[in-house]
Amino acid sequence: MPFVRTHPATTIATSVVFALCANTFAAGDARAQLGGTMPASQVAGNMTQRVLPGTAVRVRSSVDAGGTTINEYATGDGLIFAYAWQGPTMPDLTRMLGRYAERYRAKAAEQFDATGHLHASRVEQADVIVESGGQMRSYVGRAWLPAALPADVSLADLR
Repeated sequence: MPFVRTHPATTIATSVVFALCANTFAAGDARAQLGGTMPASQVAGNMTQRVLPGTAVRVRSSVDAGGTTINEYATGDGLIFAYAWQGPTMPDLTRMLGRYAERYRAKAAEQFDATGHLHASRVEQADVIVESGGQMRSYVGRAWLPAALPADVSLADLR
């Protein structure tokens, strides 16, 4: 079998296209992180977007790879101030919580050590609150930034 020679520019272009495609697939879903920005028009294939009635809050819903429905809440300016989830698997809280994840994990572990409660927790800090609970195949929860919660949104809206 003879060796096929390709032009160096073709090899580079092929490598760049491959890297971009790999990056797209590795990126997974299009969700941002708590405290991040929700782009006005970014709605991927498995996502829906609506406005919370009586508010300017945008709610973007998606289903993750485990079948869990995740609702992402953003102000009219795009600030993501909350997430809520419900489904058969726990969502990737590290990805959702972003810069708040490490402190949440530490407080949740501390709380578990003190109470022994495995199926429900509420980790409350000045800048972020995370409620999570459920049993295998039935998880629910929400996380929000209290200071960023719009005045016309109640905690009951975050579901």
